[in-house]
Amino acid sequence: MPFDHNHHYHPALLRLVPPGPGRALDVGCGDGRFARRLAAAGMTVEGIDTSAEMVARAIAAGPGSISYRQADVTTEALEPRSYSFVSCLASLHHVPFNTVTRLRDALAPGGVLAVLGCARPSRPGDYARELVAAPANVVARLVVAAADRLNGGADLLAKAPVRMEFPALNDVRRDAARLLPGSAVRPLVFWRYLLVYRHPPAG
Repeated sequence: MPFDHNHHYHPALLRLVPPGPGRALDVGCGDGRFARRLAAAGMTVEGIDTSAEMVARAIAAGPGSISYRQADVTTEALEPRSYSFVSCLASLHHVPFNTVTRLRDALAPGGVLAVLGCARPSRPGDYARELVAAPANVVARLVVAAADRLNGGADLLAKAPVRMEFPALNDVRRDAARLLPGSAVRPLVFWRYLLVYRHPPAG
């Protein structure tokens, strides 16, 4: 069924974008869906992904104003202090967590790093949220599937490579506090968490 957990959180992520025009980097951009939403919000957008197939699909989807490239964020040279918004959607668990320091250093003063990540539950509240997510997931998939049938069917979309080995949420909390002082980690339904870090403003 076509319901996508990452796409569900796009509106929440867009609300974190700092006001005004700026430069954005979407890490693990996949087919470019979120990069296109950033561009529609007025950002100058770059998308990077390790998958050549997904980068090709993102370029084909347009618009041409978005710059895409195949790159590994752990080794790619990122211009320091240059992005007002850096997003990382369901891709951080593919690389060492300390990669967030490279993303942090690429933020301009006042810039925002937003990570929509995948993690295993650690606390009782995390497990309770998992129990809520299962039936909610079924309902959401059924609603989206019904809507697609009414609209003539959904297009089949290519999926980016998926790694199903997730860190424990307590490890994410601990490492975020150590590497991104002042950041916040908020557990979400649909097996996701939101990590937000705001770079101190200039001066």
